[in-house]
Amino acid sequence: MTSIGTISEPLRIAIVGSGPAGFYAAEHLLKQSELEVQVDMFDRLPTPFGLVRFGVAPDHQKIKNVTRVFEKVASKGHFRFYGNVDVGQHVRLEDLERHYHQICFATGAQTDRRLNIPGEDLERSHPATEFVAWYNGHPDFRDLEFDLSVEKVAVVGIGNVAIDVARILCRAPEELAQTDIADYALDALSRSRIKEVFIVGRRGPAQAAFTNAEIRELGELPGADLIVLPEEAELDVLSQAQLVEGDDITLAKKVAIIQEFANGERRGKAKSLTIRFLVSPVELKGDAAGGVTSMRLVRNSLHRSDDGSLRPRATDVYEDLDVDLVFRSVGYRGVPIAGLPFRDAWGVVPNEQGRVIDPDTKEARTGMYVSGWIKRGPSGVIGTNKPDAVETVRAMLEDVADGRLLQPRHPDPESVAELVVQRQPEFFSYDDWKRLDELEVARGRSEGRPRVKFTSIAEMLSHLGRS
Repeated sequence: MTSIGTISEPLRIAIVGSGPAGFYAAEHLLKQSELEVQVDMFDRLPTPFGLVRFGVAPDHQKIKNVTRVFEKVASKGHFRFYGNVDVGQHVRLEDLERHYHQICFATGAQTDRRLNIPGEDLERSHPATEFVAWYNGHPDFRDLEFDLSVEKVAVVGIGNVAIDVARILCRAPEELAQTDIADYALDALSRSRIKEVFIVGRRGPAQAAFTNAEIRELGELPGADLIVLPEEAELDVLSQAQLVEGDDITLAKKVAIIQEFANGERRGKAKSLTIRFLVSPVELKGDAAGGVTSMRLVRNSLHRSDDGSLRPRATDVYEDLDVDLVFRSVGYRGVPIAGLPFRDAWGVVPNEQGRVIDPDTKEARTGMYVSGWIKRGPSGVIGTNKPDAVETVRAMLEDVADGRLLQPRHPDPESVAELVVQRQPEFFSYDDWKRLDELEVARGRSEGRPRVKFTSIAEMLSHLGRS
């Protein structure tokens, strides 16, 4: 029977990543009444909350209210935050093993999947997540530039991120000015000349990943007409059967909403937003200067795959869509973590119920765990991370009970603090974040906005009086 988890020998846990997956894991760990648990959370960025801060669209402020739950977690006495600390650069995995009984990685899926088509790397062709991070004030992406002087834009993909990008491009400056969008992005989008936005989806209306609320919101944009081609809104035979057999009321409603827009009238708004179904890009074409000028599309038909799902299959029908700017949003993948195995084909760390598994021995790596997208792949919404984290924490607690733990030589909290100060003196504590939060909200209040973000680490340090 292990003595770890007592007042004299608390269970010391490091969580790498401060997004929803990391905070939900911390929440469940710190709820344990029969164990004394101490959690240290590390993040490469100076501010917490991950994609809630840098991924959720600025015009969706209600979704960001989930941070109130995370704030309660961070207020607990046995929680510490080390921001602006890169695990792998400032602190290595072997360092964490010397200080913690368990280590949980909640680092998300940090890169975009590629289209793998000719012309993908032309000028004015970008991963959508870079644009999202840019307008949300991510320090790594604040200096990017996007040519918004063009008139026609294509967003490839039909999931949440693609919908967000299209919606932001169609918002009027006065709408964006009421959000927490980064100031430089607000300025650039206010000067945008974009008039037509196309969302390109490879499957049909019944397979669209967006929610009913999201498609409704697109149809209610004050400054953009939503256009759906009637012939693409109609379901093929397989999709009709799927709808009937599935008896999914929500899906049936989604199809009805899409078809309603297909039969609607244009109102002559300043911009148009067209959703295309059953087409895939096969090539981006460019001009002499190397910039995108059009997208070659192939018409798809659906067929039933071995797992029963409906998959797109290219036909011999092609068309060219004139666009000068492309945002690619066709999926995301995790990146390898130094010292851990990685399943490259899936972009995840191999695991069973959150326990990291050695692919050669099939044995669990003692003290190593994953949660969130690096565990299961890029699926679900923010709330999906809660049961996912609970599953991982359950495995962690089982291993505590069985004594399957790392044996850290320096488990005392002070030794970790000394290490961080030595390796990265410009780290950010949670108290630092609370001060920055207060300042951002105060700056926003004077402008009638939720907050005005700090978007560079130097700027943050300066306002904390540490520059």
